[in-house]
Amino acid sequence: MSSDCHSHDHSHTPAAAGAHDSTRFRVVLWIALLLNAAMFIVEIVSGWQAGSVSLLADAVDFFGDAVSYGLSLAVLSLAMVWRSRTALAKGLTIGGYGVFILAQAAFSAAHGTVPEARTMGAIGALALAVNVFVAVLLYAYRSGDANMRSVWLCTRNDAIGNLAVLLAALGVFGTGTGWPDLAVAAVMGCLALFASRSVIAHALRELRVSDHPPKMP
Repeated sequence: MSSDCHSHDHSHTPAAAGAHDSTRFRVVLWIALLLNAAMFIVEIVSGWQAGSVSLLADAVDFFGDAVSYGLSLAVLSLAMVWRSRTALAKGLTIGGYGVFILAQAAFSAAHGTVPEARTMGAIGALALAVNVFVAVLLYAYRSGDANMRSVWLCTRNDAIGNLAVLLAALGVFGTGTGWPDLAVAAVMGCLALFASRSVIAHALRELRVSDHPPKMP
């Protein structure tokens, strides 16, 4: 579940490999955008009906990712500095999402809601299948620029979050309490904060390089 961000030589990124890879990445982003938008609708409805904070958290995450993929498509053909600025904005958004989830978990804990475990399990399994599929499509771009890496990190973390939702469903079913659901929501919020830090740090490094490019000998 590490969200460490490593620096990469841009000469080895998919974006630098040519128009063919850029076109493939664009197609993958469109697929990811449509799937995430659909899953946002499915999870937001199911989360409210089941009373599950972790499903609602995952729904907000799907929505955020759909927006993220849309932004990535918008700046894909722009200069590196604009892709890095977009990644920085996405990193800040991910961090805001993490804060929101932690606050929502605390609010729900005070009200003692017990979610519907079967709905959590069924929707969590569907969400996991979608995110694993998207993660496989994006795997080749995990070592790209900050914009590409932020997309990969979001999808990877989502798959981890889906596994946690499934565990929460088992916990709710076994204990008859809402605490497993709240615990998973809290973990998802913290994971978002770690990913936010990683993406922001990578984007800032790229922006520093753009502002002060190395001098030619």
